[in-house]
Amino acid sequence: MDTPVTTFSEGPDDPFAVRHSASAVLDGKGRVVGWSERAEELLGYAPEEVLGRTARELLLDPRDEDVVMAAVAACADSGGWFGVVPVRDRGGKRVKLGCRVRAVVRSDAGIEWFLVGAPAEQVTQWETDRSVLDGMFRRSPIGLAVHAPDLSLLRVNRAIARFGGIPAEYYRGLRTGDFVIDRDAQTVESRLRRVVETGEPLIFTEQPCRLRHDPDRELVVSVSAFRMQDSSGRTLGVTQMVEDVTDRYRARRRLALLNEAGARIGTTLDVERTARELAEVAVPELADCASVDLLEPVTRGEEPGQEAWAPLRRTAVRSVSPEAPPVMYPVGHTMHFPPQAPQARCLAERRPVLEPVLEFSPGWSSLDPDQVERVLELGVHSLIVAPLVARGLVLGVVSLWRWRRPEPFEEDDLTLAEEFAARAAVCIDNARRYTQQHQAAVALQRSLLPREVPEHQAVEIARRYLPADATAGVGGDWFDVIPLSGLRVALVVGDVVGHGIHAAATMGRLRTAVHTLANLDLPPDEVLSHLDDLVDRLAAEQEATDESSPQVVGATCLYAVYDPVSRRCALARAGHPPPAVVTPDGRVDFPDLPAGPPLGLGGLPFETAELELPEGTLLALYTDGLLAAQRRDLDEGLALLRGALSDPARSLEDTCKAVEDALLPDRPSDDIALLTARTRCLAAHKVATWELSAEPTAAAEGRSRAVAQLNDWGLEEMALTTELIVSELVTNAYRYSSGPVTLRLIRDRHLICEVSDTSSTSPHLRHAATTDEGGRGLFLVAQLTERWGTRYVHNGKTIWAEQPLPSMPRAE
Repeated sequence: MDTPVTTFSEGPDDPFAVRHSASAVLDGKGRVVGWSERAEELLGYAPEEVLGRTARELLLDPRDEDVVMAAVAACADSGGWFGVVPVRDRGGKRVKLGCRVRAVVRSDAGIEWFLVGAPAEQVTQWETDRSVLDGMFRRSPIGLAVHAPDLSLLRVNRAIARFGGIPAEYYRGLRTGDFVIDRDAQTVESRLRRVVETGEPLIFTEQPCRLRHDPDRELVVSVSAFRMQDSSGRTLGVTQMVEDVTDRYRARRRLALLNEAGARIGTTLDVERTARELAEVAVPELADCASVDLLEPVTRGEEPGQEAWAPLRRTAVRSVSPEAPPVMYPVGHTMHFPPQAPQARCLAERRPVLEPVLEFSPGWSSLDPDQVERVLELGVHSLIVAPLVARGLVLGVVSLWRWRRPEPFEEDDLTLAEEFAARAAVCIDNARRYTQQHQAAVALQRSLLPREVPEHQAVEIARRYLPADATAGVGGDWFDVIPLSGLRVALVVGDVVGHGIHAAATMGRLRTAVHTLANLDLPPDEVLSHLDDLVDRLAAEQEATDESSPQVVGATCLYAVYDPVSRRCALARAGHPPPAVVTPDGRVDFPDLPAGPPLGLGGLPFETAELELPEGTLLALYTDGLLAAQRRDLDEGLALLRGALSDPARSLEDTCKAVEDALLPDRPSDDIALLTARTRCLAAHKVATWELSAEPTAAAEGRSRAVAQLNDWGLEEMALTTELIVSELVTNAYRYSSGPVTLRLIRDRHLICEVSDTSSTSPHLRHAATTDEGGRGLFLVAQLTERWGTRYVHNGKTIWAEQPLPSMPRAE
């Protein structure tokens, strides 16, 4: 059987490999007895020129004798030598040659010297490479581990030995899982296995790493790896370089957290929301649980005092698990921290407090014993408390807790928590100051809106007023229900363009103006014309006196007057959405009323339209925020409103609720006013109307008809007073009008006497002198009635007077 021949591969970069190096043999006297072809190529001497001659005679330049002889002496002393010596080639040129010399013992007990040489630059580079490799295993601070193809360890450097806590000589044959916890070891080996299988290197891949001898310490390492192969391409294993980048990773994570905090904290001007954002940023990246406690005045938008012992209200709690909230004080809980507690010290000294080992904290035991016990049972072991201070005001504290992470808080964590708290404090203070201003604006707005809607015989009323989200500011929406003469009622909805205190104040002025104009009993189109003039004047006044304030840019309004006697409703609108009219059978219409321009444009006319409404008709007046909520288009909003109003059997409160549910989000971006009214009709037997001829006997006829009607109604005791009122009003109408006179009595909660004529001349109350023959009639009317007045119609005027029925106490 043939014996297999084993061949050895030489490294391609080894300068002393047989195919690269020049070799020579010297006998004991220094004569050349062997000379290779590579030596001939390198120095130019043919074998016959050198064999038998001494190397000193042939190769030594006299100038280099000291250097060469020192190398010879060293070689003789140690039986070998390695280094660089200068030699002379055949042309006489001095060449630096890297040499390796070994003594060879002959059979006759003599000694020969075997020399292997290569150009000095190749040897120097080779030695440098060997030095680098040696340095990586002995002196490099970066870990180096060489693995066999099965990922068992072949060799590690000293950095890995220190990292793993095992002497370097004991690593051979171990696996990564012998000194790294299983979860992290599996990650390492899966990646190394991929490098072995594919040959694709692993470059600066970061991963967590916990060591078995110190599992509570969280490390992050950067791993690079490459596959090892011999010159024939056979896989020898994989080499990985491991660097501890924990500090760098934590610094980078802290910077990322600060950037995230800047983006996530303070997205709204809401104190509680900002506190929650602070807790959400801190957990889980920095802490396992975070609580934010604010001084009570801060939660109300007020400026806090400076007492460190003031009560705090828990505003936010965030935890990595549901186990913590039952242990922590809940949101809304008010607490006092004892002076020794970390939170109290933090507030008093205005500086953060770090308690790395909470159990040993001097002030921890001063808290509620039951609470302390529950917290410690949960495993809480480390605490940071940072003050929330902005513009010199202490607003509260943020407390950060750890129990899942085994490592305690460090000084770097304290610095990060302090930065979080500083950023959040400014946002909380901004929100607090905005809340204060917003509350003042809301208070102003509420004071300008009707607190209670008066009951009225003509309609049943329900309404909703939903303020916008705080970030939008208060708006200028308003509504009103205004009693008019003759049992009529005015229904008003309006909207001032813009938001803020200025819009609310403008709304108040317009609402006051509407009341004044309504009391004049003007038709709807004339009311809007006067409002239009008022908005023009307000804008002109403001432009002349205050250029920095938001300008009045306009308003919209819908004004409707309903008469329960005639069942007619007169409406006019100024750029406002039309009302919804729901008939008793459930049909929903949006009548095509003349739109009219928004208030403030000036000079454009408004038109009044009239609708006849069956008893039980539902009118819904609203502002445009109802339809435009959630940025929907007009047609979609009208369709939703139609669906919400389509059930006439619902009560008005239920109808308002249905509209709210169908069209409104939780936080509308604009104020919304909704006014619903279900019409009533006055029974025919409660109204009596007569047309009197324009003759001197008209007053007498009116008195007799009125007395007869009062007798039919059982109001005989009111006959004398009513006769005087009818007589005076009919006499005035006869005196100043050339046409017929109409007398109407209405009986409801009051007895109403109305006299209409074709004249536009308005009577007025005056004090008659003792010598005057007339002028006392209206004075008597004013003394005998609860209210009286004049309203104008398209073909004349009506003078009316109201008396309380006997069962109704007369107003003082």
